[in-house]
Amino acid sequence: MLLDFHTHTTASDGALSPAQLLARARERQIALLAITDHDTVAGYRSLLAPGERRPGDPQLVAGTELSCRWSGTTVHVVGLGMDCEHPAMREAMDTLATARDERGRKIAQRLEALGFTGALAGAQARAGDSQLGRPDFAAWMVAQGHVGDHNEAFDRYLGQGKTGDVKAFWPELATVTGWIVAAGGVAVIAHPLQYKFTRMKLRRLVTDFVAAGGRALEVLSGRQAPDQVAQLARLAAEFDLEVSVGSDFHRDGPYSVPPGVAVPRLAGLRGVWERWSGGAVPFTEGGAR
Repeated sequence: MLLDFHTHTTASDGALSPAQLLARARERQIALLAITDHDTVAGYRSLLAPGERRPGDPQLVAGTELSCRWSGTTVHVVGLGMDCEHPAMREAMDTLATARDERGRKIAQRLEALGFTGALAGAQARAGDSQLGRPDFAAWMVAQGHVGDHNEAFDRYLGQGKTGDVKAFWPELATVTGWIVAAGGVAVIAHPLQYKFTRMKLRRLVTDFVAAGGRALEVLSGRQAPDQVAQLARLAAEFDLEVSVGSDFHRDGPYSVPPGVAVPRLAGLRGVWERWSGGAVPFTEGGAR
């Protein structure tokens, strides 16, 4: 059985529309699916409209991936199963949309100082109704012929440490976690090893996360070695946390994995999916996909 509690669509920085992602999930016979677009629930909500669901579709779980700051680093917290209409979630969406808009303007100012005139309007046109982000600036730069492809845009102008790498004024970890909890959701630390913290610093992150009401840790994210899954499973057990799994799917590519992951052996740990599946889910050795 395949599950996926971490996916993205065109509502943020994914390549597939919510309907296309749902169709892909249907094809792959995914049982439970959360669309967790960055700082928005628009992707998930679009699939609640009449006529959007078909026989064989996975059970949908409300989701989002919220940006926040902890110890000077941008950290992502996935929210699952929350009430998207709750005042706390409305506050979250408004706050983060403002932060993204301010960051977009700063990125555009820096790019225009390099001679890329019209960067903001171009990126906004690319984003449309989606959240404005660096991929939109990259897409605009490719379309204008400023760079050859998306990777070159990030390598030269938008990636870490480059001119367009603007740190947004994200809210603090405790604030973001509190929004999810107040809306009745489960807060999950997304891809914990991606931050490249030392083990001691990662434990401090989890300690603060739990103190803020966090309840789960993502132990499998995309392509991940079995020993890393085991490391995170031990950390989850130490803090009595539930565990989550996801592909972190954005688009098809040579280094990406398709939507849907098989649950690895996680003896003695409770999966977040048990909240919606009504019981245990068959595991696969190593979480092979």
